[in-house]
Amino acid sequence: MADLLTRRYRRLLFAYPRAYRRLRGDELLSALLDAAPPERTRPTAREAADLIRHGLRARLGRPASRTVVAWAVLTVVISGVFSAAFATRAAWETARPLPRTAETQAMLAEILPGQEFTGIQDAPAMFVIYGQPLSWNAARDLLLGDGGEYAQSGIAGGVSAPTLPPQGTVELVQHNLRAHGWTVYPLTAHDAYGCSGPPCDPATIPQYTTIVARRGDTVFTMEVHPPEDPVSLRITAGFVRATPFAVYPFGLTGGILGAVVTFLLFGWASRRTEGRQPARTVVKILLGITLFFWWAPTLLAVPQEMQHHLEEPHPSWHPMWEWLGQPTFSLLFLIGCGSALLGLVLATLPRSDREPLSTAAA
Repeated sequence: MADLLTRRYRRLLFAYPRAYRRLRGDELLSALLDAAPPERTRPTAREAADLIRHGLRARLGRPASRTVVAWAVLTVVISGVFSAAFATRAAWETARPLPRTAETQAMLAEILPGQEFTGIQDAPAMFVIYGQPLSWNAARDLLLGDGGEYAQSGIAGGVSAPTLPPQGTVELVQHNLRAHGWTVYPLTAHDAYGCSGPPCDPATIPQYTTIVARRGDTVFTMEVHPPEDPVSLRITAGFVRATPFAVYPFGLTGGILGAVVTFLLFGWASRRTEGRQPARTVVKILLGITLFFWWAPTLLAVPQEMQHHLEEPHPSWHPMWEWLGQPTFSLLFLIGCGSALLGLVLATLPRSDREPLSTAAA
């Protein structure tokens, strides 16, 4: 039992730098074993947390700091999720191209026969901003408030004068979708427009019905509007691609690599700015600026995205970067990147005390 407890304590001691373990590892292990009751076979949760926390402090070059681990965790987590988001965007390139016009017309004809859908045009790219592929010409829109217009593209058309009433259209579409192998999700109803109060009566606002279905890697969406809805197209329908499988391993791998690289950079900068380093205070301020501009959009976007996904069916969730408030707040993200880069540059300045870094051999 003592050997088992010793092995488990030694595993936890790997949180400390190698130089620290060589110098004080045996002493720390003896103290832990002496304090443990004879029948104990594993460290307590509190002991494990304390060893990991103090070990990370030592690895970050600040064994006496009470907050350095928290700052490191905040930095590593947000950097990891941003890295995962970039990786998922790359993985979207593995998705099949969207259906062309002829294929779209054929699928719409089997879903809602007898209707002429107009306005169908081939999609220029998988993701577009204002209907066009992302390019340097869109940089101003992307950075200065219109980043939310960057979204997944689709191919769609509409009907202005349907031959069936709305309810009949909805029932026929659901039947045909199931008959052709589509998975049909629950219907949702939406107000055609908002109403802030008298003299508008919310009960009189017309509602349109949304039908969502999926077959393989294709997602179908149709909106059926009642006659009293002030729109020109009574029916709109289209197709988008579902999230490709590669997004998940790419996102996981990218997130882990981003987190590891960030932890190593954070530890290096933390050790470099230990003691009498001329830019120590400035680097701390820049870290705070970076975390604010990275975390604030994320904390704002996550609840909104969650509410949106709970309110209506989503066979394919919105891309990961939208959960981080991107690219809507891409300017803030870039400011945070600039602040982080400047902090790393300032961390390279030589220290004035000429003492060896406490964890240089980590």
